[in-house]
Amino acid sequence: MATRNKKAKPYWERGYDTHGYWQDKKKIGWVALDGKGTNGIYRWQAGSRAGEAKTLGEAKRAVEETVLSLATQLSLFGDTAGD
Repeated sequence: MATRNKKAKPYWERGYDTHGYWQDKKKIGWVALDGKGTNGIYRWQAGSRAGEAKTLGEAKRAVEETVLSLATQLSLFGDTAGD
């Protein structure tokens, strides 16, 4: 019986000034606070997409949704590469 290569589940890791979204040993996204106190805005990036959010939770959700959508799109197009 063949075993499948299963990718590790992505996880958040808090850093000094950013929160990184990691899968295995590869950073696949990040969130950073730009500004101080209540005037700050959270900037995020995942793959080639980036944006801004008012809260850390919103920014993290945006990164997670972007990573999920990119993975779904890649698998759709990746299946036909061998044809």
